[in-house]
Parts: sequence; structure tokens; C-alpha cells
Amino acid sequence: MIVKEVISILEELAPLAYAEDFDNVGLLVGNHDQEVTGILVTLDTLENVIDEAIDNNSNLIVSFHPIIFSGLKKLTGATYVERVVIKAIQNKIAIYSMHTALDNSMDGVNAKICEVLGITDPKILIPKKNTIKKLTTYVPTDAAQTLRKELFDAGAGTIGNYTNCSFTTSGTGSFKAEKDAKPTIGIVGETHFEQEVQINITFPASKESQIMNALFKNHPYDEVAYEVLTLENTNQHIGMGMIGDLNIPMDEEKFLKSVQKRMNAQGIRHSKLLRKDVKKVAVLGGSGAFAIKAAKAAGADIFITADIKYHQFYEADTKMVIADIGHFETEQFTKNLLVDYLTKKIPNFAIRLSESKTNPIKYL
Repeated sequence: MIVKEVISILEELAPLAYAEDFDNVGLLVGNHDQEVTGILVTLDTLENVIDEAIDNNSNLIVSFHPIIFSGLKKLTGATYVERVVIKAIQNKIAIYSMHTALDNSMDGVNAKICEVLGITDPKILIPKKNTIKKLTTYVPTDAAQTLRKELFDAGAGTIGNYTNCSFTTSGTGSFKAEKDAKPTIGIVGETHFEQEVQINITFPASKESQIMNALFKNHPYDEVAYEVLTLENTNQHIGMGMIGDLNIPMDEEKFLKSVQKRMNAQGIRHSKLLRKDVKKVAVLGGSGAFAIKAAKAAGADIFITADIKYHQFYEADTKMVIADIGHFETEQFTKNLLVDYLTKKIPNFAIRLSESKTNPIKYL
């Protein structure tokens, strides 16, 4: 396999269009056309991870966090970021980062936390905006069915748990082919009227290129009339955080001790306990203070996340418990998720789970 083929598989799970605008995801170092000798999956790409990749003949590192986040103006080896990039280039090792693209995936970071904690029927906590687009196009009546099917096959027409969704209206279209046109219907220089249908169909923004390819390939006209709009509608399958239920409600302290054990947390910082059972649990891997309001609004009894500041604990406001279990701890199982996913997609290929320690936080 070559690098871009592995990337294509990864983007089935977490399209880069899912990533937040501030993020730096995708292929950060390396060549799309380089042949892959092995894949090493890690949470962070540090120098010891590069050394591990070299030792295991893995020339593609799939990393959750991006080693290059802001712009690099020089490569002198003065910082840990520069040293990693230099060593990767010297050893022809490609580095691909997923970060918030995987955070926003329905089967990503937060789904894994829910799995580990035994949270059932998880739903997206903060659905992502601007992820749904609508295509409107006009096609001769007798070609509409074929075009609609091709658009469905390309990934259009999904609304929540429904597929093959579209809306069609009939009318009369008019056009006059000028001298350089090659009309499939009508005569050059004459205004033509044709019975057409207007097809309206929504699609994920991440599939826009596939949808447009299907439109142009299967539309009978040489000039296709169409409109693409970005909708305000939210997508219930894409977004930050998740919320779900415990099968059996648990005492707060008992639940937190279970979280500490299952997530290998060195310690848990939390807001005031409310002395009631925990049933509904919200989770958000990494820095999740921005989701406190959403977790409360969703009726969470407890919110599991990381990087909560002193004053942000007050925002629990006796409505729920906020629990900070550590940034690394919330995301640590992400690499297991990716190894399992890649192993299923690429069986009999060298895919390794990194054993390098990358958590920068130590405890006494």
C-alpha cells in the first residue's frame, strides 16, 4: 500500500472535513505516494515514537495529536517539534494526524470513552454545524431516476437514520445553445423548452467531491445547472462529546472510583458531589470546559472531561458533577481504537500499537 491509500481508509472513519477550523490535521510530514512498510499508531508523535517506528520498520505514523500545530519558520532542532520533524524526514517517515476530525466522529474518541465506561446508547453532545449541504439541480424527466440513484450511491440523501432522501418538483426549463455549445437536447441557436424535474438532495460536506463527480458524470447536459448551499441544520452523527446512560444507576463516589480504575486515572479533580445516583453521563475527551453548558442542558448527572480550570468547576452550579480525569487519560484508548479499525480494514498488514510513553504529566 501507499500512504494515500491508508489515508483514504482513515478518512472513512474521520473525514478531515470533520476537523475544527483551528486544527492542523492530515498528512503533516511525508509523501502521499510513498510505499508503506508498516504503520505505527500513537497518541503523540515524539522523538521516542520516531525511534520506535525506525526500530519496527514502520514508515507511517498515525498520530492523534498533530506534532505541527502552528507554523514552523525554521528547522534547526531547537525545539522538540523541530527535532521530531527533522528525524522523520531524515528517516523517510510520514506522519498523519487525525485530532479533532476523530473527536467529531460518531465512532471516534468519545465513543471509545463510552465503551470503556459502559455508557450505553451514546448520542452526540454538541452536533457540529456547517456539515450538511444541499444540492439543487435540474434534469430532463426521463433522466431523473438514474441521476438520483447515482447521487444516492455517492453518499447523498441521508437524513439521520434515513437514506435515499430527496425532493423532486416538475416544471419546464428553457435554454438556447450558442454556437460553441454541444447540446444533447435542442438545436444550436434556437430556444428550447424541456420538461424537467428539480432535484433537491442533502449530503455530508465531507462527500462533496464524490457528489459533484456523480452529478457531472451522470447528468445528460453538457452544461449542468446546479446550486450547492451550506445548511444551518446540525448533524446528529457528527460533533463533540457524547452523552448516554448507565445500565444501572450508581452512587457518585462509586462511579468515580470505577472511572478512575477503568481509565487508569492517577487522580480525579471534581466539583461538589450532589449525593444522588449517576444515571446520565456526558463525556468529552481532552479539553472539554467549553461543553459544560451543553452537558448541563442535556441533563447529565456527571460530565467526564479534562483541563478544567479553578473557576470553571463553579459552573457545575449544583446541577451536575464535573470530573477532570486528565487529558491523556481521556484520550489514551484512542490509539487502541485506531489499531482495531486499521487491522479490520487492512488485515495481514504490519500495524503496531505504540508502546512509547508520551504523557507529559507526572504525579508524585
